[in-house]
Amino acid sequence: MHQALGDIPAALGFLDRAVTLAEPEGYVRVFADEGPPMAALLRAAAKQGPRRDYVRRLLAAASGIEHNGPTEQALIEPLSERELDVLRLLGSELDGPAIARELMVSLNTVRTHTKNIYAKLAVNNRRAAVRRGAELSLLPRTRSPRP
Repeated sequence: MHQALGDIPAALGFLDRAVTLAEPEGYVRVFADEGPPMAALLRAAAKQGPRRDYVRRLLAAASGIEHNGPTEQALIEPLSERELDVLRLLGSELDGPAIARELMVSLNTVRTHTKNIYAKLAVNNRRAAVRRGAELSLLPRTRSPRP
């Protein structure tokens, strides 16, 4: 209602309260079903709120419904160069320790990058991250094997 009346700060205040109550329970659909007006508020909240990861997840869900598919939505926060390196290697057969050796970093660093990648891409696992990265053209196209 506040958003419709043009009072965005009040709308963001109420949204922050709703997010605070919804996050522990993992509610997503209640926000996503509200469509484009909610997506606009979530975009504003993602830039300033303390619960950015959860708000990004909500925004990904709301944007997916709003655009009828995840391929049209852009990332709120782009992946760093190192996160892109990790994402490329997540698409390989390498496990976590092997990725760490390949990048010459600790396993904990790889885990941190992976967690950030999952949050930014709004996914929960390696396969989904690679698929989402491909949808967003973050990964090079794989060539089909020669006959």
